[in-house]
Amino acid sequence: MTDRFRGTYTVMITAFDAEGRIDLEAQARFTDWQVREGIHGLIPLGSTGEFLSMTAEERRAVAKCVIDTVAGRVPVLIGAGAESTDDVIANVAVAEELGADGTMIIPPFYSTPTEAELIHHFARISDAATRPVMIYNNPATANVDMTPPLVAELSKLPRIDYIKESTMDVTRVRDILEMSEGRMTVFGGIMGFESFVEGAEGWVAVGSNIMPAAMARLFTLTADDEDYHAARALYRKLLPIIRLVGGHRYVAGSKAALAMIGQPVGDPRPPRLPLPKAEMADVRAALTAVGLLPPHGHS
Repeated sequence: MTDRFRGTYTVMITAFDAEGRIDLEAQARFTDWQVREGIHGLIPLGSTGEFLSMTAEERRAVAKCVIDTVAGRVPVLIGAGAESTDDVIANVAVAEELGADGTMIIPPFYSTPTEAELIHHFARISDAATRPVMIYNNPATANVDMTPPLVAELSKLPRIDYIKESTMDVTRVRDILEMSEGRMTVFGGIMGFESFVEGAEGWVAVGSNIMPAAMARLFTLTADDEDYHAARALYRKLLPIIRLVGGHRYVAGSKAALAMIGQPVGDPRPPRLPLPKAEMADVRAALTAVGLLPPHGHS
């Protein structure tokens, strides 16, 4: 598999069974469906994959399942984030041993490291890794903001070649590209279409758990075809799903929607809970709006 990553990458859910155990059969089935639908890449064990609610053995099993199921058809980056630098390095080693094409790493999310500490953290990871690393900036969840000047410094480290930029400020895409002088490839996080317009080479998307083909098409229309009129029309059509899985519903909403469209992957693992019944109508409405379910009262 190439080291050149671009396109729409699904930050994958993790499948659990009715007793809350990892369900590798469902995980493999969901993984294969994503690839057959045309997704450009997959990232298990990110926040959407509930990695913080899993044991090391469970994370390894899910990573192996996804890598083996994909079998080289698309790139697979494994979420390797942890609070300890040594734990991240160990996670990277496991991912690479299993055959991952790279890793995605959120910064330490509790200790609120300084810029000097972040540079030291990622320098040690860079030294240990042998495959590309995507750093992940999401200050809303990590309590750490990797600003464009800091990202430019990190881009000087070997193998720190990609960033998932998940603030709502798409001008950061522009600034990272300029300040890193071509060393850093940017993937949008929350803002996909808008990031493509600013020069992002990809999108780490939650909504593509539900609509992989359409969200892969959005990247192709914008970044490859430069057909902004068609891309904007598709983007507007997809907004109900993008909004559905924003905010607190990114895990539970995704899993509820997948169950409704015949791709059951179980419920979230505590402390997360399934969506309350009052919010299930929102899921059905979003799926109906994008044509994945018939209008209410129709079969």
